[in-house]
Amino acid sequence: MKRDTGQNRNITDKWRLQTKLVRGGTYRSELGETSESMFMTSGYAYDCAEDAAARFEGEQDGYTYSRLRNPTCAMFEDKMALIEGAQCARSTATGMAAMSSAMLSIVKAGDHVVSSKTLFGSCRVFIETILAKFGVSCTLVDGDDNEAWKNAFRPNTTAVFLESPANPTLDIVDIEFVCTVAHENDALVVIDNVFATPLLQKPMEMGADIVIYSSTKHIDGQGRCLGGCILTSDEIMDEQILPYIRHTGPNMSPFNAWVMLKGMETMDLRVDKMCSNAVKVAHALRDLKVFERVNYPGFSDFAQRDLVEKQMTAGGSVVTMFLPQGREQAFKFLNALEVTDISNNIGDAKSLMTHPASTTHKSVEESARLEMGITDSMLRLSVGLEHADDLIEDFARAAKIAGL
Repeated sequence: MKRDTGQNRNITDKWRLQTKLVRGGTYRSELGETSESMFMTSGYAYDCAEDAAARFEGEQDGYTYSRLRNPTCAMFEDKMALIEGAQCARSTATGMAAMSSAMLSIVKAGDHVVSSKTLFGSCRVFIETILAKFGVSCTLVDGDDNEAWKNAFRPNTTAVFLESPANPTLDIVDIEFVCTVAHENDALVVIDNVFATPLLQKPMEMGADIVIYSSTKHIDGQGRCLGGCILTSDEIMDEQILPYIRHTGPNMSPFNAWVMLKGMETMDLRVDKMCSNAVKVAHALRDLKVFERVNYPGFSDFAQRDLVEKQMTAGGSVVTMFLPQGREQAFKFLNALEVTDISNNIGDAKSLMTHPASTTHKSVEESARLEMGITDSMLRLSVGLEHADDLIEDFARAAKIAGL
């Protein structure tokens, strides 16, 4: 059963990005509201018993229960599909709900998954530990090693998972290469595109089968609520993902979907400004000459610059830096900040900084963290919408207090 959004997809596909973000997916009721309506309802009434049976059979358009579909969530999903270039989307309560739902929908006991080593902490635990409880094995590879990707596939490999740029190291994976190899081995590719956002990178154009987001990040962009989204083809959604979602219920709430819709109207403006701020801040941090290393995909000498230019339209809003004296100095730096908040989120209008080893990747074994390059001296910065000079002054002052 297809949603009727009140729009002709042939028309909306022709719109430019900014128009899609503001107007895509909008459904108006008979009242003609300009802002999307919030349908706070758990269920739906039918004119007759025959209509109820027809909807559950899939013979009649309409809604049956908000665990299965809700009009406000549907508008968010249609807008996401439109800007991603996907055939369809499904919203979830969180980014991890999107990731786990996508993966559990396409693997079964006895299957094998290939993944890059460097992942968000919960993603790494899910791939390496939780899937194992369901009889799914995994092989972890260095994301930048194409030969390692090729050699990792087995006859029972059914899925590939990766982040690019990776959280928090910003490692870049050659998406087109990995997708080609995966499809040669009849495996589906799932990509977490959170750091790049759907505005800076289009994994499906490079062969990805499923793209996931934590919409908590740049899509909401103002630190208000949690959400996630799964984007894929009609076939994969109908045959593999929807049966899982239908019977497990990881859905987004209508209120959160409405907040996401409001966030998307300004997403292009916010992401563009965040990226331009990140360029200024990253160069200023490097120019301080007090950090062991400052890492940012927008640097001209970034180790994987060719891939960044091939896959992304900008370097993103996240910068990492390494202090010379480890955790104690990193904490002193964080505690000296006056403008930037200590927080483990990213993509917020406010600049946020965290110590990954003790927060986002605390659940990962220390040996695995070090293997990923996440040391006690690393800090991850999500650059927001403040004036770049205020941020730069904040970091320079904190560096002095931390003894850098």
